[in-house]
Amino acid sequence: MKIVAQNKKALFDYEILKKFKAGILLTGAEVKSIRQSKVNLKGSYVTPDKNAMWIENMHVSPYQPNNQKDYNPTRKRKLLLKQKEIEELTKAFHDKGQTIIGLAIEIEGKFIKLEIAIGRGKKKYDKRETIKKRDLDREMRKKI
Repeated sequence: MKIVAQNKKALFDYEILKKFKAGILLTGAEVKSIRQSKVNLKGSYVTPDKNAMWIENMHVSPYQPNNQKDYNPTRKRKLLLKQKEIEELTKAFHDKGQTIIGLAIEIEGKFIKLEIAIGRGKKKYDKRETIKKRDLDREMRKKI
């Protein structure tokens, strides 16, 4: 398992409640581009639509040898999940204060998987607490 891209900002902005792994429906050029780590998850989110889950705002740069004129790097991409997972994510999406975010893209053998999570937005004081804890951990490691 090789992590190609991570959404570090999501871990700072959201309290993670539950994680899932999903496959992504991609074109061949997008797969090659992701294998070259030309993907960005910053600002990506998942929405339900017609009994399926879609990731939006995930930026996959165009594969250079394949010059496509009409390529949209932030198009909606379908996620491949089990029906129970889709129902659970749809319910969480409609709950107030919860959102579904992309955390990481991993390569598992010949498959590309997206790690998504149900998250609840952190308040400003929670973010300050996270920063304070991170700084204390860093200082403890320096002393050792």
